[in-house]
Amino acid sequence: MVTPDQRSRECIRRYFGFRTTSPRRHRGQVAASTRASPPHAWRWGTWGRCRRAWARSVRGLSTAAVCRGRSPGRGAVLETSSAFALSFGHTMRRLGSVQRKMPCVFVTEVKEEPSTKREHQPFKVLATETISHKALDADIYSAIPTEKVDGTCCYITNYKGQPYLWARLDRKPNKLAEKRFKNFLHSKQNSKEFFWNVEEDFKPVPECWIPAKEIEQLNGNPMPDENGHIPGWVPVEKNNKQYCWHSSVVNYEFEVALVLKHHPDDPGLLEISAVPLSDLLEQTLELIGTNINGNPYGLGSKKHPLHLLIPHGAFQIRNLPTLKHNDLLSWFEGCREGKIEGIVWHCNDGCLIKVHRHHLGLCWPIPDTYMNSKPVIINMNLNKYDHAFDTKSLFNLLSKIDNQKFGRLRDIILDV
Repeated sequence: MVTPDQRSRECIRRYFGFRTTSPRRHRGQVAASTRASPPHAWRWGTWGRCRRAWARSVRGLSTAAVCRGRSPGRGAVLETSSAFALSFGHTMRRLGSVQRKMPCVFVTEVKEEPSTKREHQPFKVLATETISHKALDADIYSAIPTEKVDGTCCYITNYKGQPYLWARLDRKPNKLAEKRFKNFLHSKQNSKEFFWNVEEDFKPVPECWIPAKEIEQLNGNPMPDENGHIPGWVPVEKNNKQYCWHSSVVNYEFEVALVLKHHPDDPGLLEISAVPLSDLLEQTLELIGTNINGNPYGLGSKKHPLHLLIPHGAFQIRNLPTLKHNDLLSWFEGCREGKIEGIVWHCNDGCLIKVHRHHLGLCWPIPDTYMNSKPVIINMNLNKYDHAFDTKSLFNLLSKIDNQKFGRLRDIILDV
């Protein structure tokens, strides 16, 4: 049986590329210090880097608490705990991407009351106190909870031989099919029983459109979800007016994107930086900013708009209460960390499960969001690039305030 300590040592060996225990020296062997080192032998520098990197991966623990042992070649043994193995695994684990509609963590019910989420919608979708089968099947209790960010979904994958930003574009039914679908729902209440003719029932999409990866297929055709939509993506071309705000956060010449995330050395500090698109391949992100979804985070202004990308799962929630309806409701209402749009759980099998404030009968947007309670620093030194960015680009404008720190996101002012 593999113990947690053995599992964590193997995890570290694969990640750092070296052993976590020194081989035993049998009688007659020459001491390590008196013979030539093999090609992949330990080095003091490597050991030091291991200790530092390992300690950083479990922030809050001292290096001594994380790595105990003497120098390699002298019987060094790394002592680990199952708790550390869990933390280390979470640090390394790549979180899921949004390639289909996310189900709610609770079973939902429809109430005949005007929606607070969508205008002109005469009903609300509210969470019950029962955890859904999908959430239980995905092992929700071992999932990683993250902040649900209010923006528009994007995807980064290759196009024309290089990494490209793709905008979300769902293929929707035409008027006749939509009317037929709604009538069916009123009578049957189960959208899965509805028959779709994908070739005739849906509006045309651009030739470059691709369906989202995880949607169901039938005879090679992507099938609509329970709302009658086929989630998909279209590439964001430079200077495309329809997707001008998407286009403002990428530069295909330098192959970089404007990304908001935690500062690598300070989890209490946000950072805006230019990230290589190649580092974001096959990830989904949320585009937020001045002209997206009513700008709930107060970025930029009408005169000087500001937009940014946030990788999905970038903001992990550390102190979430138990997975109970009333406990989550109290957390959203009473905790500073709870001033967010919702929660997305990233499950071990790649499944994403969510809960929105509206599911709990709470309002969104709200005046003071948790994202706006943190300071933010600009990391936009463009001197390393061969030639200059466009003077009107966000990259260039942010480079003028490089290394400046602001009390919150809404305090950033672009000097044009």
